[in-house]
Amino acid sequence: MKVGAFLKSCNQSLAICGADESIGVIAARLSSKNIGALPVCDDNHGLIGVISERDIVRAFAKDAATLRDRRVRDLMTSKVISCDPAISMIDAEKMMNEARVRHLPIVEHGKTVGMLSIRDLMVWRIRVAREEIDVLRDVVIAARHA
Repeated sequence: MKVGAFLKSCNQSLAICGADESIGVIAARLSSKNIGALPVCDDNHGLIGVISERDIVRAFAKDAATLRDRRVRDLMTSKVISCDPAISMIDAEKMMNEARVRHLPIVEHGKTVGMLSIRDLMVWRIRVAREEIDVLRDVVIAARHA
């Protein structure tokens, strides 16, 4: 299965943020949407970074007093790997494992179009396992009736 097809099957609604937004606003958005990271995009939806809960927690540990008013650009990870929606879920999973990341922005023609999470990979793996179980069950049923 391709990443783009998987995200469409999940009816993903992409949430993004800008580099000038405050960390207080971003923390509230992450919490309200129950997500762990946001792609940071320019005005044309071009990917410029990722801001995650971990980025915020690490900054909180260093200087909690000023965190709420700091900007995304101050904390975001700017060296980000991304993938095209046409790559397979298996290849996306490999990319995430090799880079040791939990979120993979999906970029098509220079625009951010989605975000694949480790949770998404788990859902996909469960779907694949259920499909395999169904096929094996059908094979056993057919063999019994042959």
